Amino acid sequence: MADPKEIYGVIDGYGAKVIEIQKALTRCIALGPENGGHGEHEKTELIQRLLMDLKPDKIELVKAPDKRAKEGFRPNLVAEWEGVYQDTPKLWILCHTDVVPPGDLSLWEGDPYDVWVEGDKIFGRGVEDNHHGFVSPYLALKAILDSGNRPLRNIGIVAVADEETGSRYGLQYLLREKPSLFSKNDLIIVPDGGDETGTMIEVAEKSMLWVKFIVKGKQCHASTPHKGKNSLVAAAKLIISLGKLKEIFAHEDELFSPPASTFEPTKMEPNVPNVNTIPGREIFYMDCRILPRYHVDDILSACGELAKDVASQLGVEITVEVAHREDSAPSTPADAPVVRALAAAIKRITGREARPKGIGGGTVAAFFRKAGLPAVVWLTCPDTAHQPNEYCNISDILIDSKVFACLFLRDETSEMEESISAQDV
Repeated sequence: MADPKEIYGVIDGYGAKVIEIQKALTRCIALGPENGGHGEHEKTELIQRLLMDLKPDKIELVKAPDKRAKEGFRPNLVAEWEGVYQDTPKLWILCHTDVVPPGDLSLWEGDPYDVWVEGDKIFGRGVEDNHHGFVSPYLALKAILDSGNRPLRNIGIVAVADEETGSRYGLQYLLREKPSLFSKNDLIIVPDGGDETGTMIEVAEKSMLWVKFIVKGKQCHASTPHKGKNSLVAAAKLIISLGKLKEIFAHEDELFSPPASTFEPTKMEPNVPNVNTIPGREIFYMDCRILPRYHVDDILSACGELAKDVASQLGVEITVEVAHREDSAPSTPADAPVVRALAAAIKRITGREARPKGIGGGTVAAFFRKAGLPAVVWLTCPDTAHQPNEYCNISDILIDSKVFACLFLRDETSEMEESISAQDV
């Protein structure tokens, strides 16, 4: 039987390996066509070589057709290892290979695609989002196998494409084309978000709604406002009126952070180019993150009523449109086996108490949940994804690797025995 402490010690010696793999992954620029790239082929090929070194029992490249991408497809990699106890649920780790563009290069202190290291920090585009999510479980499995041991559980590692732009060619494609790949009894972890303490296990997400408001008044010279209808004034009044949504949909759920639904006006499109013209048309947007207890259609209806009231008061026309909508998926139960197993591993490695939480952002785990597959999102990270000078901590990667190793070295029987023992105490 494997000695966990010995394997954790092996992981402690992987600091240089973390930097080596991060450098190699970051050099493989993996941008989807929507972000000006040709796909994730080079990075997926690198990950495949790394996984082949661990001698998986199965490995498959699943090609999602995409004429815009290199060779006409987007690559999704699925690797599996049989555990000592083959009749136990499989533990899946799903990461993604694509990254977002670096943005304004003047805000970076170095080349985004050439990793640099400062103390415990590794900088570069993708090092947190989502190389960390691959490196930690990879090194955990490597430490176990290199020590001459085998995981107790059946293990699967999946590297998907297209996470940053909707997952149509990534997880959504896998779920549709390989419906028997995942089981509702499997334990599914998506290491693609978390907090600096590593104690947030994300089990639920709010609905996402982007609302577009088009306000039509009448343009005129600013010196004769009585001849027009100021669309900017109407838009301002509507923005203030939309604040009532927080009162109408005021319920709070402490599972989420923040606990209430949020309704925030954000983007406003340009109107007139000069100061001495009263604008006759405004377009602005509102970002809504809605607790699962509320129906998105009810929010849209309330927006329509508030807009109708302002339009009537000021004699303008207001159109309400949906710019983007993603209804919340069913939550993963807070006492689901994957939540309990992950929380126990975090406690064993760090001594910290992890808690299930809900978030306002959207993750790829929602597609699992909509398919009836309980999944959690977890990582120990400073949350610098999509930012200039994105970084992650080497120490966080190693700690997370130990957590994954702990999970790989645990079986359902030992967890059940610990649960019974805790109840007896």
